[in-house]
Amino acid sequence: MCGIVGYVGSAEAAPILLEGLRRLEYRGYDSAGVATLEEGIVSVRKEVGRIDDLRKAIAINPIGGSTGISHTRWATHGKVTRENAHPHFDRSGKLALVHNGVIENYASLRAQLEEEGHQFHSQTDTEVLAHLVGRAFDRCSERTPGALVSALREALGQVAGTYGIAIVHADLPGVLIGARRGSPLVLGIGKGEHFLASDVSAIVGYTRDVVYLNDYEIAVLSDEGFTLSTVQGNGADYSVTKVDMTEEDVGKGDYPHYMLKEIHEQVRSVTDAMRGRLSHEEATAKLGGLNMSNAELRTIERIVLSGCGTAFHAAMVGEYLIESLAQIPTECEYASEFRYRNLPMTKDTLVFVLSQSGETADTLAALRESKRKGHRTLGICNNVASTIARESDGGVYMHAGPEIGVAATKSFTSQVTILTLIALLLGRIRNLSSSAGTRIITELEALPAQIEKVLQLEPEIAKIAKRYAHSKVMLFMGRQFNYPVAMEGALKLKEISYIAAMGYPSAELKHGVIALVNPETPSVVIAPHDAVFHKNLSNIEEVKARGGPVIAIGTEGKGKELSLVCDDVILIPDAPEILTPILTSIVLQIFAYHIAVELGCDVDKPRNLAKSVTVE
Repeated sequence: MCGIVGYVGSAEAAPILLEGLRRLEYRGYDSAGVATLEEGIVSVRKEVGRIDDLRKAIAINPIGGSTGISHTRWATHGKVTRENAHPHFDRSGKLALVHNGVIENYASLRAQLEEEGHQFHSQTDTEVLAHLVGRAFDRCSERTPGALVSALREALGQVAGTYGIAIVHADLPGVLIGARRGSPLVLGIGKGEHFLASDVSAIVGYTRDVVYLNDYEIAVLSDEGFTLSTVQGNGADYSVTKVDMTEEDVGKGDYPHYMLKEIHEQVRSVTDAMRGRLSHEEATAKLGGLNMSNAELRTIERIVLSGCGTAFHAAMVGEYLIESLAQIPTECEYASEFRYRNLPMTKDTLVFVLSQSGETADTLAALRESKRKGHRTLGICNNVASTIARESDGGVYMHAGPEIGVAATKSFTSQVTILTLIALLLGRIRNLSSSAGTRIITELEALPAQIEKVLQLEPEIAKIAKRYAHSKVMLFMGRQFNYPVAMEGALKLKEISYIAAMGYPSAELKHGVIALVNPETPSVVIAPHDAVFHKNLSNIEEVKARGGPVIAIGTEGKGKELSLVCDDVILIPDAPEILTPILTSIVLQIFAYHIAVELGCDVDKPRNLAKSVTVE
C-alpha cells in the first residue's frame, strides 16, 4: 500500500517526483503530496484525490528544488484529508518524512510526545515517527547526514511495526535518507542523481541500475553517491541489479485501461510461465528453482499452499491439480491466518507461498512463520528481487511482466500455469506415466492458442456484460477445478464494479444459496463439458425453475444442452479438465471488466483498494 518516490540530483525534483507517483498510483490514490528542499526551506504541496489533482495544484503554485520526497496514500490511520496526506513534518518544521507501513505503538508514543509539548496536525501514525526523528536530531550538536542517521536509528528503536520511509531536512540540502522494515524500498543509481522508490516501476524511465534494500537497512543519498548501513549501526553489503523492465512495459499502450492490456497479455504471460520448463524427452516439467532434487521431492507427504486474495484462489486450483496429478494431500491456508493458527504440520510438509508482488505483508509473514518452524518454504512470485523471492528456500518466477491494474488478471493465470507444472513434476516423480506426462505437455503447449480464441470472444462477452451490468447481486458457481474460478470471478466483479458477488461450489446451491435466486439475481455457472457437466446442468435447471437468469460458460462444440436452458452461453475451446480454469477465468475477467466500464467505474483504481498490500 502507498507509494514513495524520492530524488536528489541537479534536475528539478517536482516533475520527476510527480511522474514517479503517476507510475505508483496503483499503490494508493486517496491523496498525494510532494516536499522539496528549496533555498534552505522545505516546501510542501498536498492534495486529496489523484495525482492529477496534485499536478494541477503544483502548476498553479509551483514548487522548486532539486531534492525532494513524495507519496501517494492508501489511508490506514486517519481519514482521507489534506492534513493526513504525506509528507509530514517534525516539531521544528524542518524535517519532512513520507512513510509506507504501520507504526503499531504510535498511540502511546504520541501521548508521550504530547506530554513533552509536541503538537500534532494529523491523525496519522506517520507524523509521530517524524516527531521522533526530529526530536532526536535536534538533540545532536552536529547538523550532518551522519547525525540525522543516528537520530533515525534512535527513533526506529522506539517504534514497533513496519516502515519504508524517505526523509529530507532543511539543514541538509542535497541529502535524501531512506530506511525499510517490512515495506519495500529500492535505490536507483543515476549519473549525478539518485532515486528512492517503493517500486522500481516509478524510476525505470530514469535508470535501470538499482539496489534493493533489505529490512533494517538505511540509505543516505546525494547527487555524488550513496552509502548503506543498518539500523543497528553496522555496514551493509549490497549488489547492483540491472532491471530488465522498460518504460513501455509499465505503460498502457493503446489500451484504455491497464486491466484490459493485462488481460490481453495472457497469451504471452502463460507462454513465458512455461518457457524452458517443459521436457518432452522426460515427459515432465523442469523447475530447477525449487532447489530440491527429485529424491527430496519424493519424500514430501503433504503440501500447504498459502496466499491472499487472487493468489489464494490460484492456490485452491493448485490443490486440485496437485492432488489429482501427484496424489499428495494438499491444503490451502489464507496467509493472513497462517501465522496465527497452530497448524499441525509434519516434518515432511512442503510450503508454497504465492504473491504477485513478492511483498504482500501477510504472505511474507506466513513464509517467515513456516521457516521459523523448520519447514522448507518455496515462493511463487513475479518479482525476482522481492523480499519473498530473496527469503524463500527456492521457488518459481512467474515471468508475467509488470501488472499495474489493481485487479489481478495475468498473475492468476501465470500462478495456475506454474502450479500445473509443479503438479506435473510431482506426478511424474510418483505415479504419472510417461505417456500421461507427454499428453499433459502437449495440452499445455496448445494453451496459448486457446487463450487467443477466448480473447476473440471479447465483443460477445461485452454484450452479455452490458445486459447484466445493473444487477445488484450476482452468484458465481462452479465445481471441482472451476470452484476456485467461481470465487475468483466473484472477486473480480466485486473489486472493480462494486456489485455484491458471491462464489460457491455449484452443489452448495441447495444448501442455502438458492434462497438468493430471483429474477433480478443472475447466476454465472462455469460448466465446461467435464466429468461433472451434467451435475452442473442440474443446478442450472434448479436456478431456472425459480426464475433466475443464468449465464453459462461451456465448451465449444458441446454447448447445445446449455443453450436450451440458459439465457446466455459463452463457449471456450475444448480443453482438458485441468486446464479449463485458465480459460474460464479469462472469460470472467473480461465479463467483470466490461460491466465496470458500462457502470463508469474507475477500472484500474477501484475504491478503497490498492495493488500491493504491504500492511496487515
